[in-house]
Amino acid sequence: MANARSGSLATILFLFAFPAALHQVVSQNLVTDDVAVVEGETAIISCRVKNNDDSVIQLLNPNRQTIYFRDMRPLKDARFQLVNFSDNELRVSLSNVSLSDEGRYVCQLYTDPPQEAYADITVLIPPGNPVIETKDEVLSEGNETEMTCTAMSSKPAATIRWMKGDKELTGKPKVELSYDKMYTVTSRVTFAVSKEDDGVPVICIVDHPAVKDFRARRYLEVQYKPEVKIVLEYPQGLTREGENLGLTCQAKGKPQPQRVNWLKVDDDVPSHAVITGGDLYIDNLNKSYNGTYRCVASNPLGESFDDYVLYVYDAPTTTPKPTTAIITTTSTITTSTLNPEASQDSRAGEGAPRTVDHAVIGGVVAVVVFAMLCLLIVLGRYFARHKGTYFTHEAKGADDAADADTAIINAEGGHTNSDEKKEYYI
Repeated sequence: MANARSGSLATILFLFAFPAALHQVVSQNLVTDDVAVVEGETAIISCRVKNNDDSVIQLLNPNRQTIYFRDMRPLKDARFQLVNFSDNELRVSLSNVSLSDEGRYVCQLYTDPPQEAYADITVLIPPGNPVIETKDEVLSEGNETEMTCTAMSSKPAATIRWMKGDKELTGKPKVELSYDKMYTVTSRVTFAVSKEDDGVPVICIVDHPAVKDFRARRYLEVQYKPEVKIVLEYPQGLTREGENLGLTCQAKGKPQPQRVNWLKVDDDVPSHAVITGGDLYIDNLNKSYNGTYRCVASNPLGESFDDYVLYVYDAPTTTPKPTTAIITTTSTITTSTLNPEASQDSRAGEGAPRTVDHAVIGGVVAVVVFAMLCLLIVLGRYFARHKGTYFTHEAKGADDAADADTAIINAEGGHTNSDEKKEYYI
């Protein structure tokens, strides 16, 4: 009887002689590891021995109850199953882990003195679906808004991050611990919005060891006053007298403006101008239409406008370039003057190489030769018409006559003896 009591006392002293002090203990020959497991999943506890000398290995629960002694399971909990047993390892699985299974498990090696190693099991409980709440469903450009994101009933406490589009926002977290040792985290963020934020997602991202990529999102709806832009449809280039003008007013806003108005600053729109919705048409422009034309659009958030300054230029004038050839002919010199552009094909584009037109040159030479032939013919006819013979009869003895009548009488009949002289005039 005394021996039985002594054995019981020794067992009690053995069980309580080595208090738990570390999360992972490596004794002389015994090794184990801490385990983190998500609630409802399976945990693996491994007791490993180095250089075992046939000592007995057993696994105890946090209440110091024997789960496995060697390969036998004294504990009546079927969730514990033997995975592996050998001289160097005792490996046990615990399925369908719950929060009540959390605690310190003991690997025990019967040696002299006995050795123990401790494996802490931590049960992870993921938060519920994050929920975003917003102060304003519809926002106006330039205003501030506030959003909150809540991650409930997690273990350990979750952390929350915010993103607006691709930009990270800084939130203010608040952590609450419930009676069942569960954590609820709430994060609040405040920011101003612009028209560029319309349709941009705001994302609440929850980080927790038990879950990955856990997030909720809310798309912003931002109202803003119209944006107005005038587009010139025609003419292309300068606006000149006699041409037509077409302008289109493009207006975008939220809510979308239902109508736009055209006006002329400091004057009236021309009476024959046609306005169809956002389009303005003016036919047959003249300089009296010069001025600033304005398109105005509005919605409940405000009014915007854009201006187009019209300046009408003079109508283009066209002067034909000289293309005739001038030919000057004299008896000795022939001069031909051609337009420099006459040798360039009018169909060639700007910068095309200039080529000599042989047909034009041949024509000029033919004209010059023909003119010279005509000149020779005219000169020949002229010389032929002015060729003649003249006779001068000098009366012999006229010098001895007393008067003129006597000289004339004495000269009659003296033609046979007179010398004939011929003269030519060129």
